[in-house]
Amino acid sequence: MGSWNFTCVPDFLLLGLADSAEAQLLLFLLFLLIYLVTVLRNIGMMLLIRLAAQLHTPMYFFLTHLSFLDLSYSSVITPRTLQNLLASSKSISFLGCFTQLYFFVLLGGTECFLLSSMAIDRYVAICSPLHYPVIMSPRLCHALLAGSSYMIGFMDSSINVLCLSRLNFCNSNVIHHFFCDTPAILALSCSDTHDFEIMLFTVAGSTLMLSLVTISGSYVSILSTILNINSTAGKKKAFSTCASHLLGVTIFYGTMIFTYLKPKQSYSLGKDQVASVFYTIVIPMLNPLIYSLRNKEVNHAVLRVLQRTDSCSQLK
Repeated sequence: MGSWNFTCVPDFLLLGLADSAEAQLLLFLLFLLIYLVTVLRNIGMMLLIRLAAQLHTPMYFFLTHLSFLDLSYSSVITPRTLQNLLASSKSISFLGCFTQLYFFVLLGGTECFLLSSMAIDRYVAICSPLHYPVIMSPRLCHALLAGSSYMIGFMDSSINVLCLSRLNFCNSNVIHHFFCDTPAILALSCSDTHDFEIMLFTVAGSTLMLSLVTISGSYVSILSTILNINSTAGKKKAFSTCASHLLGVTIFYGTMIFTYLKPKQSYSLGKDQVASVFYTIVIPMLNPLIYSLRNKEVNHAVLRVLQRTDSCSQLK
């Protein structure tokens, strides 16, 4: 097969996660269950924050956006994966492939900086509690923190897809992955990808590192403040307000760094697919649980909303 590129090839073939029909059916049922739980949990979290007045705070404003991103993030990948697990033809058009990649990178980049915004929120809440309502104003939360997160995600995805679409592909159009991800497509190219790898590493590395530096700086200050609290109960309460966020950050960034901050030659089908399944399908399901588990405010809000709903039904 001669050299061809984005403009003249009608489709790619997604290799998928399993070869046997039995394994594909098992994965289909598992991923379908996970996706349904993901949709219900994230929509439920967004509705709960919307309905519960006591959750109308900056912390839960960011959590609403995190639920939206997780829901969208999973919806970009999982439905197509479910379709491919049952379909005999696993082809995806170039337009469909690069559209999936575009929104995947956009949402992933946005989530990186949204997690940074949440770390800043926790820093202000613990280190400057008296000034928290003034510092975390609607303008800062909406325009500067949330707005800039989406803008950076848009810029990352635009650069990524624009550069990747200019590469040539030859000998095979089979993507050794279950979705259109940058390392898998990059490994397929027969072009000299050295410059693109440098740009990709720079863009992805800058996104991850800037976000991680912000999060790390926030938590160093938080830890210092917590250690200076005299009472054990005060320390426990302060730590509990940021423990869930710290757990979510560790899981998310661990898999992202493992997958993206390495050269094309080290791409491994098995290891990278396992990591990708985790951060594209599993983490969006876990985040609502992580942020609501043992969270008294969320639990009380659930009870109040249920009591209000029960009262309204009795009045009817």
